[in-house]
Amino acid sequence: MSTPQTSAPAPQPSVSRPHRVLIIGSGFGGLFATKALSDPAVQVLMVARTGHHLFQPLLYQVATGILSEGVIAPPTRDVLASQDNVTVMLGDVKNIDIHERSVTAVTAGEDMVYDYDSLILAAGANQSWFGSPHFAEYAPGMKSIDDALELRGRIYGAFELAELAAAAGREDDVRRLLTFVVVGAGPTGVEMAGQLAELSKRTLRKEFRHIDPTQARIILVDAVDKVLAPFGDSLAAKTERSLTDLGIEVKLGRKVVDVDEGGVVLESTEDGSQERIEAQTKVWAAGVQGNPLGRKVAEQAGAELDRSGRVKVQPDLTLPGHPEVFVVGDLAAVDGVPGVAQGAIQEARHVADQILRRLRGEETGQAFEYFDKGSMATISRFRAVMKRGRIELTGYPAWVAWLAVHLFYIIGFKSQLATLLHWAVSFVGRDRSERTVTEQQVYARLALEYLGEDFRKQPKR
Repeated sequence: MSTPQTSAPAPQPSVSRPHRVLIIGSGFGGLFATKALSDPAVQVLMVARTGHHLFQPLLYQVATGILSEGVIAPPTRDVLASQDNVTVMLGDVKNIDIHERSVTAVTAGEDMVYDYDSLILAAGANQSWFGSPHFAEYAPGMKSIDDALELRGRIYGAFELAELAAAAGREDDVRRLLTFVVVGAGPTGVEMAGQLAELSKRTLRKEFRHIDPTQARIILVDAVDKVLAPFGDSLAAKTERSLTDLGIEVKLGRKVVDVDEGGVVLESTEDGSQERIEAQTKVWAAGVQGNPLGRKVAEQAGAELDRSGRVKVQPDLTLPGHPEVFVVGDLAAVDGVPGVAQGAIQEARHVADQILRRLRGEETGQAFEYFDKGSMATISRFRAVMKRGRIELTGYPAWVAWLAVHLFYIIGFKSQLATLLHWAVSFVGRDRSERTVTEQQVYARLALEYLGEDFRKQPKR
């Protein structure tokens, strides 16, 4: 009698888990890296301190009442809803251990730890007050929705308070309240100053009975010797003339040495003389400082930082000795790459390609190459400047090009349509649809700072 043979179980196909990519930040770098990693072999986890993707170049339009915050800050979950290999988690990343390949984030006072196989650090940059962070109390920056809403409250509130002061005969207060100082003559500062001029001279000019909004004094200040310095001498000179034509006072070669509730003190870079300007509303549009997470990973990897706190990465955007860690966007110091959206987008796509190449067993380590698509900035309605290589545009053609480019990069058709309608209301007409302000917008940031971190960590009932 033969012994029955026991058949061996059929070999099971090996199941390998997806490659885990952790992305910190939901800005241009984080978002476009996520969208480029749509391969099912990759599992993407995005951790960000906000639940929205911010189109930062248009923050000044939120601050001056042209656009609503929702138009330029769509929910990240909504943008990525159709990408099945992506998980989005809210959290403020406090620590990164590149040796253990772990990230610690705080969400509602609770520490959450996430592991990764590849890390993309796209945490961006914060506003810099050049070693004087106390200036921020009276001169908010322009880096977040909170900043823009606070400035909107301060700007429109200044006109309301000036009306009250004029009715009471307090002319000194009226002059201070109707003086606006914008610090920083780069694109953000120029655009903000131009919109303040438009707001006072077109939108509000017939709406008050005791003040004349067209007499508002708008001052653009910078320590450098030209506005829009990266655009070259010709466009810088044309921009300054356009600003002057709008009634904006341009004070170059002057650095801000003090800011208080009632004004600013400027110091000449030439002879050291000082000047005080009484101004209720100050806008800080100068300087950036890399997110502190950059220093944390640089110290662990032995990488250098530039003077703005950005990480000096390898040519392929990795950290020395850690090919699994990439830094992109405003936090990466790469020669020849300006801190603009296009730089972050191109870096993000390069990094995603490197990760996918590695998973396919292909050669990696290719150096990132930036393709300069040009720079542009608006000055006011129908006025802008644009530079791409040796091509320079000014006036109406540059303004139309600016509209088209910015409309293209706004995420989502609904947001694009809403933006177009708001622009028509503000630029063709003279109205602004988003003028609602509250005391909470103006005081919430300072109140939270006074209450401190302990208050934020307490459970709220």
